[in-house]
This record gives sequence, C-alpha cells and structure tokens, in this order.
Amino acid sequence: MSALSIDVLFDAAIRIQIMERSISLTFTEDSVRIRFPTTRRLAEFLDVPHYYILPYFAMMEEEDLITRAERVGITTTPKGSRKLLTLMHGNYAGEMQEILGKKIFSALTGTK
Repeated sequence: MSALSIDVLFDAAIRIQIMERSISLTFTEDSVRIRFPTTRRLAEFLDVPHYYILPYFAMMEEEDLITRAERVGITTTPKGSRKLLTLMHGNYAGEMQEILGKKIFSALTGTK
C-alpha cells in the first residue's frame, strides 16, 4: 500500500468513478460540484481500514476541497472540483471522455 494523502484519495475517487462508469455532477450558479465516494468506499478500494481515511477527509474539509452533509453525501467544493478536473484531464482524459462525452468533458475542463 502506498502512503495515503489527499492526492491519493482524489486519484482513487477518479479511479472508482471510472470503474463504476458513473460521475454525479451538480451545477450551481457559478460552479460544478462532483460527488465524491464515501469514506468507506475509498477505504475498501484502497484496502485500508476505514479509520485511516477519516483524518484526510477532515484535512480536505479544512482545505475547502470537499463538503460533507449528513445523509446527503460528500461533494467537492469549487476548489475541490478544479483539483479533481485537473487530475482527470491530466491522467484520465480518455476514460473521462468515454463516460462524460468529449463535449461535456471539454466544457468542464476548459479544453478543446
């Protein structure tokens, strides 16, 4: 197992989305929010105990990358969405285009 970090969790979130072929987006007036996998799902995917993940989610909230709402789930903030979309574009563009379609992916990432 590699060391956990915020970047590792963001990368794992993308790989889960690719594996499940599902990305949930919420559009607000000035941003896009992306549904993040649950802490338990990420722990299972990374094969680590659930309690290893929790401090990183607290850090991500402190850094304004995600927001958690009881019984609603975890979504990225505008800052977190930018981080996630940058990783998607840099490392997983082909897979994301297959799921979202080229036009939507380009619109989200600001690319052609």
